[in-house]
Amino acid sequence: MINVGIIGTGAIGTNHLRWLSTRVSGARVAVLFDVDAKRAAALAEGSGTTLGASAKDVIENPAVDAVLIASPGDTHAELTLACIRASKPVLCEKPLAPTSDECRKVLEAEVAHGSRLTQVGFMRRYDAGYRTVKQAIDAGSIGEVLVVHCVHRNVSSVPSYTSDMSFTDSAIHEIDTARWLVADEIVATTVIGVRRSSLAPSHLRDPQLVLLEFRSGVVVEVEIFVNCQYGYDVRCEVVGSTGVASLDNPTTGALTRSGARSEPVPADWQVRFGDAYLVELQDWINGLEKGAVRGPSAWDGYAATAVAESCVASLRSGLKTTVSLIERPALYA
Repeated sequence: MINVGIIGTGAIGTNHLRWLSTRVSGARVAVLFDVDAKRAAALAEGSGTTLGASAKDVIENPAVDAVLIASPGDTHAELTLACIRASKPVLCEKPLAPTSDECRKVLEAEVAHGSRLTQVGFMRRYDAGYRTVKQAIDAGSIGEVLVVHCVHRNVSSVPSYTSDMSFTDSAIHEIDTARWLVADEIVATTVIGVRRSSLAPSHLRDPQLVLLEFRSGVVVEVEIFVNCQYGYDVRCEVVGSTGVASLDNPTTGALTRSGARSEPVPADWQVRFGDAYLVELQDWINGLEKGAVRGPSAWDGYAATAVAESCVASLRSGLKTTVSLIERPALYA
């Protein structure tokens, strides 16, 4: 049995608590902590879990075998480094850190430790639809990958959402899945100005379009539209030299009447990717039972953040921006 400590009990942390407590085999939540003490205490009481006095208390607790970080992104690097110092496996929600400099510190600490402890929560790699696309690519079913088209649409954004967050918080998922699908590194980004939606908040540039260029010459086009109004819509189409592999929103049924056909659109990320999160958690626990951390690595977290930084730079300059990565350590080969 893997005893997990959870840091952060917002929406995703609460979901992880529920999944680990009720649906993931081989795991139990031993301790949890959140800066919102009342919320954390209520969740601990309701789940029969011990309440930690601090994040440090969770990480250093001898009853905790592994740590799940679901706190705000600006705390991720510090907490992940603490887990590495404690030699405890950690599943850190994206981003690994807000800046590539912070991510490099995690890489350096893990390399110095000598083995992988960190997994980054890029759960789309565990989605059935994305895995079908990946299998088609790896099997050579569509020939050489040439172009990838991605769509990432949310119903609406919160008031604190910024234009930069379109890349650092939303499109970072497309950045990671594109790297995973193409099996290559992104070398340049270009943010292209498009007509702004009149329904977007006045401070927000929305939608946005970014081109990601790979070393191999593959180009990925990503549309990020966080105030689309109609639902949560994520799609991906990989164009190959002999065929196309596509991912669309899964349907849960359709209504046909009066000469028309309609299908529901997921309301949010929890509806669309709930199953992927569950598969991710089960795979993490299964790996830990075998003594291995095998999901998206700290290198993947670093590379995705570096590309997101490049996107923000391109947004501000209006120019193509080069992505500069350090040499990939052998630990992540």
